[in-house]
Amino acid sequence: MRLKISIALVLVMCLLLSAYGAVNPEDSSGFVNVSEVIPDIVLEIRYYSDYNFVGERIDGYEAPVAMLTREATEALKNAADELREQGYMFKIYDAYRPQRAVDHFVRWAKNLKDTRMKKDFYPELKKSVLFKQGYIARKSGHSRGSTIDLTLVNLETGEDLDMGGTFDYFGMRSHPDYKRITKEQYENRMLLRNIMLKHGFKPISTEWWHFTLKDEPYPKTYFNFAIKEKDSDE
Repeated sequence: MRLKISIALVLVMCLLLSAYGAVNPEDSSGFVNVSEVIPDIVLEIRYYSDYNFVGERIDGYEAPVAMLTREATEALKNAADELREQGYMFKIYDAYRPQRAVDHFVRWAKNLKDTRMKKDFYPELKKSVLFKQGYIARKSGHSRGSTIDLTLVNLETGEDLDMGGTFDYFGMRSHPDYKRITKEQYENRMLLRNIMLKHGFKPISTEWWHFTLKDEPYPKTYFNFAIKEKDSDE
């Protein structure tokens, strides 16, 4: 009788975990190092450096690599293969972002005296409005593992395409449909946008560089494992 009850409890717990999509936020087994799948992709992992809106390396970035879920990486590879034929390649600024990194952003945002990077990243805004206007939040889609920040590079010259604005700039200029840029800059934004849409990613209205896989595998899990070197066959 006790055995039957125990089995029943286990089944109920499994059903509950399945229903709520419970996944261990420290489990990196569903992720891959993007460079192992797309060897010629360009990386500029800003949060591993001190050139970002905080002004220091961000918690959880222990290696300058880009990690994504296997599903997002495969979709990105398909986009990169097509893009390569047109003479371009992606440059990644950020991919998977640990929750501990988001927590770092939140602590920084609460310290209104720290404005060392204001000139480069939010010159038009007071730091006190960053929470209210949604530039800083306590949760990020990046922590679910299928969101990526990126731009385009010309394979012949090795130079970034001119997007009429820089990554992580807090302001209207970062909106994909911002009109006060040149025709070429707008077309470059649309080139990036269209290739990502074609291969299963969705954009947002406030950042030209930001895309999320439509059918992301972990829509309810905010992972927290640190970013380290990882082979694709782990």
